[in-house]
Amino acid sequence: MSRLQLALNVAELDSAIDFYTQMFRTEPHKVRPGYANFEVEDPPLKLVLIENPSATAPLNHLGVEVGTTSEVHAETQRFGDLGMEMDIEDGIVCCHAEQDKVWVSDPSGTRWEVYTVTDDLMDNSYASRAQNLIALTDVSAGATAIEDCCADGGLCVG
Repeated sequence: MSRLQLALNVAELDSAIDFYTQMFRTEPHKVRPGYANFEVEDPPLKLVLIENPSATAPLNHLGVEVGTTSEVHAETQRFGDLGMEMDIEDGIVCCHAEQDKVWVSDPSGTRWEVYTVTDDLMDNSYASRAQNLIALTDVSAGATAIEDCCADGGLCVG
């Protein structure tokens, strides 16, 4: 199943969670410090909330979540055939999950990702895995930790 992803910068996470829980009649799928996501069934939507009080715009990035890595690779091939500039990230830990993804930007600079979640990292093993990745990652690209991977305009670190 594919679904559109909308990642929003929010000033205060708890009130945003309350609002979107009511709006979409569903509880969050995942809540972490400064982060929440909803898997909305109708309309099919992955809504991501990133607490970022200093953001200058509400939109963080857009995406399309697909079901498999093969679908990500097919889109990567298609984008390449179209001559689009891409950022490819396989096995990246971003937004509290391991993902394979490809990024493209529209002519105005709006970032889009096509991605699949390969490990949702729902249990406490996330903290130790993230710490190991942080130790191996240069976070100078704007993020202060793995949890903040989408705080810099959607470009994940890892």
